[in-house]
Parts: sequence; structure tokens; C-alpha cells
Amino acid sequence: MRNSKIAGVGHYVPENVVTNKDLEKIMDTSDEWIRERTGIVERRYFQEGVDTTANMGAAASRKAIQMAGLEPKDIDMIVFATLSPDYLFPGSGVLLQRELGLKEIPALDVRNQCSGFIYALSVADQFIKTGMYNNVLVVGSEIHSTGLDFSTRGRGVSVIFGDGAGAVVLVPSESEDRGILSTHLHADGEFAEELAVTAPNSNKKERLTHEMIDDGSIYPYMNGNMVFKHAVTRFPEVIEEALNKNGYKPEDIDLLVPHQANLRITSYIQQKMGLPAEKVMSNIQKYGNTTAASVPIALSEAYEEGRIKEGDLVCLAAFGSGFTWASALIRW
Repeated sequence: MRNSKIAGVGHYVPENVVTNKDLEKIMDTSDEWIRERTGIVERRYFQEGVDTTANMGAAASRKAIQMAGLEPKDIDMIVFATLSPDYLFPGSGVLLQRELGLKEIPALDVRNQCSGFIYALSVADQFIKTGMYNNVLVVGSEIHSTGLDFSTRGRGVSVIFGDGAGAVVLVPSESEDRGILSTHLHADGEFAEELAVTAPNSNKKERLTHEMIDDGSIYPYMNGNMVFKHAVTRFPEVIEEALNKNGYKPEDIDLLVPHQANLRITSYIQQKMGLPAEKVMSNIQKYGNTTAASVPIALSEAYEEGRIKEGDLVCLAAFGSGFTWASALIRW
């Protein structure tokens, strides 16, 4: 069974920069309050008529495909991770396919929120391992800014999220000890409603009602304390799982790329794993939490900054709604 490796990375973020000071003008919050609780200074919001979930994914994909030395026509499959698709259906995978001018290849959509990209990466890895496909495009793209409650009621969640997209191209690895060494996926539905958007839903005769709009259930709800408690437990667990599977220790990691959920969570993981700051990628200050786009944006930026080089041991990890959590260990 062959390995897969990341041959290309790319990302795209909208030009519209929204600072904490900007949010102060529309809700009862403050730059100090946001920085203290999340570490976020600014985030990007989409431009109407310019950005869509699919075409942001396409912009990131073109960069990844070019870096891989391929052309769009060389892509055999798309795996698209998002919680904010262009439409309720069809999924954004086929819209990305159309944006890139690809014909009749499979397009699979993954809905695992903050863990979505690593889940999608694992799916793509398995298709390459079994020999079914050779060049698989894996995308995480999100537009959160159109689905947030920008009143004071929703400030605890709305200040966190931003828009953006990231992508990688997976291809077969020529070496058994290079590429994706292993992926690890977990979920626990007991806490599904602790971080969720519960409307529209299938539990009422009318899928969307005025009551849902009025009570705010169409907006994200987050039990922040519960999420933090589980995140700081599951992140180290799933990182250690990947290291143990492959015979490594935390000090062997050259770069950890965690989901950018909260700077306090990232700092806790760094301390728990005993890693110096230069071995942990963090860009939440600039982009906020971009959910499924978070890990590939951070991975792409890290590569651009020269923080990843050939032979490095790179660990990706995520935790989020579901609850779901996942990791991938990569020999670059």
C-alpha cells in the first residue's frame, strides 16, 4: 500500500479586513475583551459579489495545483470541507469543480466543522493508498460572516469567526517514509449541541420558522467553558496518538499546525506538549477562527514563511463541533 504526500499548498483570504475596533461600533464589546479571551486582533470578511465559498476554495486550489506542478485537468478527485456551503444543496464540491473547469471527476463534501479539513485529508489519503486515485484536491473554505449574530446577544461567538480558504494537493509518495504517516479521527456526539447551529432543522413541519429567527437559534451557539475543557484534553491526546503510532516523541515535531480556535487553547497545547513557540504555528491573530479553512491556511502560510522544509515532521491537529477531533502526522 502506497503513501500519499502533500505536493502543493495554497490559501486565499478576502481583502476586507475587520478589526476588533470595527466590531466595537456594532455591538457591546471591546478590543481588550476580544484579545484577552481569544487572542484575535482582526479577521477577514467576504466581499459581496466577489467572494463565495466555492470560488475562494478555487483561488486557494489554483495555488496548490501550481505548486504541485500540475494542471487542473490532472486532478482526479475533490474532497471539500465546509460548514458554510454556497447552497444547502448541492454541495460546494461540485461548484468548485465547475470553477476549475473539471469534468466528471468525483466531488465529495465533508461536514465536520473545525476538524473538517483533517477528516477530508484522511479520506483523500485512503483513496490514494488504495490506488483508486492519484491526484486528490483537498479544500477547506468558509464564509462565516453572513451567518453570525452581530448584536450584543451574539458577541461571544461572532467576534471569533472569519472567512477564508485553504487547499492542498495530495499525490502518491515515492518513498514509504515520506508523506502522510497516519491520520487519527474521533467523535463524541454526546456534546453535539454544546457547539452548534440548531436551526433550520428537520424536527418541525416547517424547516425554517419566524420563531427560530426570533430566538436566535439560526445563529451559532457555543458553551465556551465546555468547549475549552474538552479541547485542551483532546488536542494533546490526538497529537500523542499520532506520535505514538509512528514511534516519535513531542520533541521530534518540527512544526505543529493546530486548528486556530483560540490563542489560549493553542498556548495551552504548546505548554502541555513542551514545544517552543517557533514549533507551533499561530495566525488566529490575523484571521480569527476559519473553521475548516483554519488548518490549510495556517499550513500554507507556514510553508510560505519557510517554517516547513523537506524532511520536517509536521503534525496537524483539530478539535471542534460534534465534538470531533483529529490529527495527521506528516513527514514533509
